[in-house]
Amino acid sequence: MKKSQIILIVLIAVILGLMIANLMGESRTYASFAIAAEHPNKSFDIVGKLDTTQEIHYDAINNPDEFYFYMFDEENQNSKVIVNKPKPQDFERSTQVVISGKMGENVFKATSILLKCPSKYEGGSPTIDVEEAEI
Repeated sequence: MKKSQIILIVLIAVILGLMIANLMGESRTYASFAIAAEHPNKSFDIVGKLDTTQEIHYDAINNPDEFYFYMFDEENQNSKVIVNKPKPQDFERSTQVVISGKMGENVFKATSILLKCPSKYEGGSPTIDVEEAEI
């Protein structure tokens, strides 16, 4: 085997190793607000539902890149969430919310937000009446 082929194989192995290590380091960690509060310097994803009894604050004129709301995590713990992005369209209609970020002083500071909104296909399939044609 030539020296250049050996170097190429080693280089490919190193690149693959770095790619795998990078992917492993970016794996998502789902947690609750309680676990996120125990580890304030670590980023978590929290799945929950919007608390519709609390205020959703968004001031598009003074600060269009921030809004806050309250949500329940899967353990039914409630927390204030501050998102440093504009409020998504139809946010109030969401059935599930996934936030990513860090907990700090009883407030979750989210860097991203994903919404699951009600689907137009939920609630069963439409009924179709079919009549037989006479030939």
